[in-house]
Amino acid sequence: MADQHVPGFIDSALRTIDMEAEAVAALGPRIGAQFERACELLLACRGRVIVTGMGKSGHIARKIAATLASTGTPAFFVHPGEASHGDMGMITAEDVVIALSNSGEVSEVLTLLPLLKRMGTGLIAMTGNADSTLARAADAHLDAGVDTEACPLDLAPTSSTTAALVMGDAVAIALLEARGFTAEDFAFSHPGGALGRKLLLKVGDVMRAGADIPAVSESTPMAQALLEISNKGLGMTTVTDADGHLCGVFTDGDLRRALDDRVDINNTPISALMSRSAKTVTPGMLAAEAMRIMEENEITSLVVVDEDDRSCGVLHLMHLLHAGIA
Repeated sequence: MADQHVPGFIDSALRTIDMEAEAVAALGPRIGAQFERACELLLACRGRVIVTGMGKSGHIARKIAATLASTGTPAFFVHPGEASHGDMGMITAEDVVIALSNSGEVSEVLTLLPLLKRMGTGLIAMTGNADSTLARAADAHLDAGVDTEACPLDLAPTSSTTAALVMGDAVAIALLEARGFTAEDFAFSHPGGALGRKLLLKVGDVMRAGADIPAVSESTPMAQALLEISNKGLGMTTVTDADGHLCGVFTDGDLRRALDDRVDINNTPISALMSRSAKTVTPGMLAAEAMRIMEENEITSLVVVDEDDRSCGVLHLMHLLHAGIA
């Protein structure tokens, strides 16, 4: 059945997007002293950042807590209703609470105010009403108010929750930059995913080392080098001197060229056939960077060398594939 255009759907969607975009744009002029004060409180926090909110604000609060936690600011969500029934024990005087409420008057959050003040816990309010009870009680107020919701009834939280979410992201990124948070720091918060593997896994974690390294000396006849290549199964062998320093590599590409030249495989030393300009990496290099070197040079293996240019491993493309880097 052919798709039928229903009048109003597209217009409604575009109107919603425009209204929410305007709500986000309106946040810019409000980023000032109160925002800076909030960031200072969070940066100086010796405990955890507790984010709380009720209803749709609670959903946004959960996401803000998750974003903070993954970008270098330890944080978690506490439901305000549950806090009144035991979970208040999760909050300490060394923590800072970020409380979300569009009206700034939601009872479940206001119930917590006397307890927070008694403990001396820092409080940041994110509301749409700077004159609300919550905003006036806070150490810093983040104004995420909107003129109207995208909902035509001006009832369902839409523009207001979008604005609050963006304000939370602005705080998280400001703190990330202030802490000098790096991509490697981010990976420690995401060790299980592909991003974590790319940012944490080093060459030394996946390379073949020790007796598994294909290696021959410069004087080794080509025939014997072929046996080493066959036994180690990497399609290449390193060529080293008596002290283990890398002299070159002999690969299946070098083998094809030698056979084309009808080389005497029994009497020709590998030093006469090897490639002396081998691409190398170090054990501490990121595996993802080694992958990039392979791709740029259209090769499938790299020799791993230590600080003295001694061969200490071989990294093959299949090692990176098995590790989930590619």
